[in-house]
Amino acid sequence: MAKRDYYEVLGLAKNATEDEIKKAYRKLAMKFHPDRNQGDGAKEAEEKFKEVKEAYEMLSDAQKRQAYDQFGHAGVDPNAGGAGFRPGQEGYGGFAEAFGDIFGDIFGQQGGGGRRGGQQVYRGADLSYAMEITLEEAAHGKESQIRIPTWEECDTCHGSGAKPGTSAKTCTTCHGSGTVHMRQGFFSIQQTCPHCHGSGKIIPDPCTTCNGAGKLKKQKTLEVKIPAGINEGQRIALRGHGEPGTHGGPAGDLYVEIRIKQHEIFERDGDDLHCTVPVPLTTVALGGSIEVPTLNGSAEIELPEGTQHGKTFRLRGKGIKGIRSSYPGDLYCHISVETPVKLTEHQRKLLKELDDSFRKGGDKHSPNAKSWTDRVKDLFK
Repeated sequence: MAKRDYYEVLGLAKNATEDEIKKAYRKLAMKFHPDRNQGDGAKEAEEKFKEVKEAYEMLSDAQKRQAYDQFGHAGVDPNAGGAGFRPGQEGYGGFAEAFGDIFGDIFGQQGGGGRRGGQQVYRGADLSYAMEITLEEAAHGKESQIRIPTWEECDTCHGSGAKPGTSAKTCTTCHGSGTVHMRQGFFSIQQTCPHCHGSGKIIPDPCTTCNGAGKLKKQKTLEVKIPAGINEGQRIALRGHGEPGTHGGPAGDLYVEIRIKQHEIFERDGDDLHCTVPVPLTTVALGGSIEVPTLNGSAEIELPEGTQHGKTFRLRGKGIKGIRSSYPGDLYCHISVETPVKLTEHQRKLLKELDDSFRKGGDKHSPNAKSWTDRVKDLFK
């Protein structure tokens, strides 16, 4: 089967930069790596992984890429006798460097590692911060400040970790590379140097202020802009405010996770709000207008005569406009009929007279009770 174009394999244009080639390779290598593809599609993923690896090995090497651009696959085929590379020219460096970058991502190593100046470079860990806000703040948005612990460069040693007047020494175990190689049979395994822990340096006389860390733990204040409509559990990312990277690696991110306090009146359901409205017995019996609260003031509901307990009234657009919503949700008001308590003798007398008049009127005054009684009779037939 004819080989596919290497640029096509990586999904790149022929004028792609070295960084674009490396980025495309990392993405595809993680996608098709055998350890991430088990089961029925394992064989196909393995073939694609090999194809991606081969394309990267050719295009990441300037000499091989030039030969490939000029002569195609014949220019880099060791059996073609063309102007491309010869057996023995293929090196380990380019592939190993790129593969080392994704090695941590595939097998769960924190932050993903690379190499910079002979040292292992790792991205800092992400951090999480729980922020509690009110329902009103969630609906309307707000700007707030938070204080979080952070690491800052030591003022005494200026980040070197060494006592003033002294300096770090090159690690004699790894000779400053930060890694050591262990050979097992035909394989050479690269590991972090156990002596310097990947830094490539040893500090014989550590700074007394930071104990050789080169940084100190302090507090810093951050501005957090909470967007209107944010919901429980949603997160706000503050890029670069996580833990600092190792040996010059980028810092992680800080994720502010939203917690919404329980409201005294409203319950939120997505973009909708629900509330229970207590209404006197006389009002639901006679009908009339009642005032209900919203997050933006108050509104009126017109109760028809004979409104029953549990009746729900919907106020359109009186809910919350979510972050990704085009329109605000609705407010659902659930009617709760209040039974009179602590009656006076006169009130008791009036209620008894009212009850007698209801009984004389028959079932027409209690439609729900009649329906329920009929269902009970049917149950015991």
